Amino acid sequence: MLIGAACSVQFTGDRALMLRVVSVGEVDPYHDWIWLTGYVLDAKGLATSKRELYVMKAGVCIQRRTAPVCGQPRPPDSRKTVVR
Repeated sequence: MLIGAACSVQFTGDRALMLRVVSVGEVDPYHDWIWLTGYVLDAKGLATSKRELYVMKAGVCIQRRTAPVCGQPRPPDSRKTVVR
């Protein structure tokens, strides 16, 4: 997910980050705000640190990568293996 200014003023400009979410808090202390726990991703998509963030639900922007979304099958591989 892209965590930016729309999520909270603390993530404006160069403080925005990509987060691989591992859990969403069950309790919403304030209406339309949520706790997210996840790993901050660098430019290569590698996890650099674990964070807990408090953000506005409406500001969360899902960025899809080439990996399939959970529960969806991968597209068929166009490279066929020929067995002789």
